[in-house]
Amino acid sequence: MPEYATFARNVFIPVTNICRNNCHYCTFRREPSHPDAQLMREKEIYDILNHGKKAGCTEALFVFGEYAEEVPEYMEWLEQRGYSSTVDYVYKLCEMAIGKGLLPHTNAGILTYEEMEVLKPVNASMGLMLETTARLPAHELSPGKEPKIRLRMIEDAGKLHIPFTTGILVGIGETRENRIDSLETIAEIQIKYGHIQEVIIQNFMPKPGTRMESIKPPPVEVQVAPNLIDPYLLIKAGAKDLGGISPTTIDWINPEAEWPDVEKLKTMARDVPLKERLPIYPQYIRRGWYSKQLDGLINSLADSKGYRK
Repeated sequence: MPEYATFARNVFIPVTNICRNNCHYCTFRREPSHPDAQLMREKEIYDILNHGKKAGCTEALFVFGEYAEEVPEYMEWLEQRGYSSTVDYVYKLCEMAIGKGLLPHTNAGILTYEEMEVLKPVNASMGLMLETTARLPAHELSPGKEPKIRLRMIEDAGKLHIPFTTGILVGIGETRENRIDSLETIAEIQIKYGHIQEVIIQNFMPKPGTRMESIKPPPVEVQVAPNLIDPYLLIKAGAKDLGGISPTTIDWINPEAEWPDVEKLKTMARDVPLKERLPIYPQYIRRGWYSKQLDGLINSLADSKGYRK
């Protein structure tokens, strides 16, 4: 049993749900013709950031469909907003978040070394779920889910000293051996670069209308998110972090699962104390793995040990 568990308060901002991938289990992705397809405008995002700051959040979690630029309609929307690339738009949104006093964490799918190098100065941390090192039928229509491509990005983040979040998705057709290989591969990258600040073990949940709606979810003990399972089961197994919860925005990946508030989270953790963290973990604050652009904001939010003041 760990001495304590940590969590963060964030605003979850689904900037665009246009995606080149078409995973068999995903309900986040939309075709451009769908009435819910979107590329959020700066004003919408500004309002969300403002509400999040007032609610005590420290993290702006920017989530995107992957390589939406391969979709012509998306590029038209982007150009109408005055941007030539998603990275340019992300940079602007991160600056907006910093200006509101929130630390950006960008999860935009596959990015190149050069794109991450551009975004590093305005991000406290970044992320990409590995999901699995196996090639699975669930990813047959998803070129971005090629394991080598995802592993290359995770390694590139290490070369750039970017505090990073990754993890595996359990129950999408992989074997036990695949799970072990995925975790061991993440461990090898961490030993080499030391930048992986958290590994998410996320359970697959079948969703109506997807190709995998009839597939049974994995056993309960692999579930980790506090809006999907009682986190005490996770804590008893030795986990030390419960991820991010949002007081103002829903979980756009699992919209049916409501976030617990902080008081409920404390109750769910029972006798294990909670500590609130920032999107960049304390050890990376101590190492100085962030840009001068974020120095003042991080110092204003972090205590002497690197947790939330």
